[in-house]
Amino acid sequence: MTTHPEKALSDAAPDPRPRIRRGVRLSHDAVRNTPVILHPEGVLIPNATATAVLELCDGERSLSEITRLLNEKYAAVRPEQIRSLLDRLADKQVVEWT
Repeated sequence: MTTHPEKALSDAAPDPRPRIRRGVRLSHDAVRNTPVILHPEGVLIPNATATAVLELCDGERSLSEITRLLNEKYAAVRPEQIRSLLDRLADKQVVEWT
């Protein structure tokens, strides 16, 4: 039986470690002067918050650690906000859980 790493965060372990999926890249578009997510289905333009979260999704940091690091940089980051964002990105096949 195979596992599905793309499953939603709510189905994952209590403190999963998100990472950007193979074939997906967080890059910088020089023409638009903005970060972009390049993935097999196309291009997404993340806002500053999504970019900050994705930069921490290395498969090593847990969700709680990502939340803690973002709280050091930004005011009032709520774990449920990060969970919601990562769930949406998992649905788009941008991140997976380790």
